[in-house]
Amino acid sequence: MKILDQYILRRFLYNFFSSFFILIVIFIFQGIWLFIDDLAGKGLGIVIIGKFIFYFIPTLVDKVLPLTVLLSSILTFGTFAENYEFAAMKASGISLQRGMRSLIVFVLFLGVVTFFFANDVIPKSEQKMFNLRRNIAKVKPAAAITEGVFSDFEGTGEGMNIKVDKKYGEQDRFLDNVIIHKKTNQNINNTVIKAKTGELISSEESDIIQLVLKDGHYYEEIVKKDAKEKRKQPFAKSNFDTYTINIDISELNDQDLEEDQNITTNKMKNVGRLIKDIDSLRENNLEKVAAFSKNVVNRMGAFPLKIPQDTTRQNLELIEPESMEKETQLDSIETIDQFVGELEQWEQIQVMKKALNDVSSILSTVTSKKKELQSRYKFYNSHILSLHQKYALALSCIILFFVGAPLGAIIRKGGLGLPMVVAIILFLTYYFLGVFAGNYAKEGNIHPAIGAWLPTMIMLPLGISLTRRATADKGLVGFGHFIDRIKLLFKKKDNEAEDQ
Repeated sequence: MKILDQYILRRFLYNFFSSFFILIVIFIFQGIWLFIDDLAGKGLGIVIIGKFIFYFIPTLVDKVLPLTVLLSSILTFGTFAENYEFAAMKASGISLQRGMRSLIVFVLFLGVVTFFFANDVIPKSEQKMFNLRRNIAKVKPAAAITEGVFSDFEGTGEGMNIKVDKKYGEQDRFLDNVIIHKKTNQNINNTVIKAKTGELISSEESDIIQLVLKDGHYYEEIVKKDAKEKRKQPFAKSNFDTYTINIDISELNDQDLEEDQNITTNKMKNVGRLIKDIDSLRENNLEKVAAFSKNVVNRMGAFPLKIPQDTTRQNLELIEPESMEKETQLDSIETIDQFVGELEQWEQIQVMKKALNDVSSILSTVTSKKKELQSRYKFYNSHILSLHQKYALALSCIILFFVGAPLGAIIRKGGLGLPMVVAIILFLTYYFLGVFAGNYAKEGNIHPAIGAWLPTMIMLPLGISLTRRATADKGLVGFGHFIDRIKLLFKKKDNEAEDQ
């Protein structure tokens, strides 16, 4: 490697690692702010918080790394241009592309490393962080309860919301003024429990948390199957001195994260697992749609299946004796109005009511099934989106380098002033395009592959244009050719007027 390549690479790596360290610290504080409710004031030790931050750092790479490449490339070539080093290189016959050669090799290597990082490290980190947040309830059961608001015990067999006015004592195990809403399988709160005091009892060796309530009331709405009994609104009410609730948290520690309702599981899978799950999800969704369509058709009865004809007798003409001939009677009813008009009035009412009930029932079924299928396809689209985002992240680092390097040579400014502003503007454009495109892709408005690649593909022509302008020593925005075209247009009009 020549001395110039070593010098350029050394300056770039200095800016790269400095920018990466500064940005990762900023994003860590921003992430801690998002998860402050899970960490603050819950008696968690420094080790648990340290693990959380350690697992959280790799998940920031998809945001920090593209911005780092963009910022470091602008800083490096902006400093070269500001100190006339870039002009000296050009005077020596060294072009922009030649000066970027060592950095191109490094960025290509960085793209490969980024892909393997996104494929192996980030999914593991997402899974570790997810499990750590959910398992806090086992080591510190009171950490799952926030004072003054209803806290949801997600993933437990009980399914309940708990609100307490105050927590105190060792590990905040004692509770004051406890209100509990227990959920049914349909996610309806039919049971309300109130108690003056409570105590959380847990053990690291057990998957059961005991919630002991004292001096309280129990209220439950009883759901009857009979419609007449429902109108009476039956309920059960009782008082208690001590009431113990066993909360099973074994599901919180379950490593099987493949349930469809968990929309974050696609981030915890590598490329091989995503491809496998995409195929299985697609087949499962098609089976669900086909089964539901068949069910609706059978319930309506309006589209009877056509009986296949015997192909061995299609070209045969059966000759029957005149005595065996039978007159074929055709259906004389041609329209629905004609059919209804031939019925009695009471029969017409019955037919209309029956048709209205059938249509209402089918519409209700279709509406409820539509929500389920939308959720399934959203989960399916999120897997495709995550798969393409792993490849797009690696390519984005390369493309943003070709945006930042010529841009730094054009603006001719080093330091953390203007280059930082330009880099943040470009990155926010790239990031928000990715967010909006990803949301549209999950909802099925655009294909998930387009949602993953759209911001990168928009930056690609920008990088090509900036590289061409930097090579030709043109400014960031050139208005000269526009003015020349306008002048030429007016000259043509004047010549045409003189000819006339």
